[in-house]
Amino acid sequence: MIEVGFVLLLAMMVFVAMMVFAAFLVLRSIKNFAINAVMGLVILFLANAVAGLGIGYSWLTILICGIGGILGAVLVIILHLMGLGF
Repeated sequence: MIEVGFVLLLAMMVFVAMMVFAAFLVLRSIKNFAINAVMGLVILFLANAVAGLGIGYSWLTILICGIGGILGAVLVIILHLMGLGF
């Protein structure tokens, strides 16, 4: 017969492994979001500096750049040029 302590130990080991894996996925997602946000904001900064667009850096702009990266920055620039925001 299998002891209850052994089953609990095995269950705890599986739980800890799942938590470590989940933490790894969260940290990897945060890293990708930060890289996308920085790249998008660099594109926005260069567009503001070169073309004088005057796009502000709000939380919404950072969120769009973080999710979309360079394409998000291009979307913000296009929306600004069309007069739809930012």
